[in-house]
Amino acid sequence: MPTIFDPLVELIHSRTLESWKGRNEAARATLFGSRYHKRAETSVALRAPDMRGSDAGVPYAAYIHPSNADSGAYGGMSFVLFPAKDEPCLVAMVVGTQGLAPDEAILGRPGHSRKMQAIARWLNSRFGTGELVAWPKQDPTRTDIDVPESIRRSWSAYETVFKRYGRYIYVMYKPTVDQNGTAAGLASMLDVMFEERGHAPLKSFEEDAIATRSAWFSHLMPDTDSDRVLETLRTRRFVVIQGPPGTGKTELALDPAHAPAKRGSDEVPIHNDQGDLVAYAGRSIDGTEPKYKNPGH
Repeated sequence: MPTIFDPLVELIHSRTLESWKGRNEAARATLFGSRYHKRAETSVALRAPDMRGSDAGVPYAAYIHPSNADSGAYGGMSFVLFPAKDEPCLVAMVVGTQGLAPDEAILGRPGHSRKMQAIARWLNSRFGTGELVAWPKQDPTRTDIDVPESIRRSWSAYETVFKRYGRYIYVMYKPTVDQNGTAAGLASMLDVMFEERGHAPLKSFEEDAIATRSAWFSHLMPDTDSDRVLETLRTRRFVVIQGPPGTGKTELALDPAHAPAKRGSDEVPIHNDQGDLVAYAGRSIDGTEPKYKNPGH
């Protein structure tokens, strides 16, 4: 089914830098007066330098805060496409290398981070087909934290992007052959970005926007139970359990049933939200007797 994002989807999957700036300008123009109000066009500026044949930098197209200069490092929240050789463009939300300003209030808001994490979980669930196609950073303001090495290895086509901008990317989607996933990634990220700037989708696109939001919103606080934690611990060294106060995070973390999943160690440390050690759960060396104890006992 055709969508307003088709020009952007086509650009992302074109695998060429030919007429890079012009095609980005044309694709961007289709968004305003259609899905978003014409006024929203003034809330972002396009930066899409023509870098064909240049080894000096990483090509990109970014929707940035209009207060930034026309060239040089920029700051704040941005939506960015990173082209790669023989692969679709990487779709990402990025903090400018100049810093958080002028979007420090947005980027530092826990709700913004949670939305992007939910979008990534939804994209993985809906379009991943068993593989990781989206990755979110826990805190967009932590530009000291790089893209995990495991992601860099499995998404090696974008290594030059990660080498230059890995610390500034806080959510990204790696498009697959399913272009519906690309359109979904664009809709979810751009809707949130423009809403953060005070521009919700127009009424004619309201139904579609609500459907998209509802889809990823269901992953905002995903249900977690002991079976899911136990299954994760069979393949991972640790599990992060997140949620509002009073929702049973500590009770779930302290469930001794998780102990048998810990391999190669007789104890599993349990930490609270502040990182404080609150308990150990583990098993005997031969794995036959799960045990649980408080620290200091």
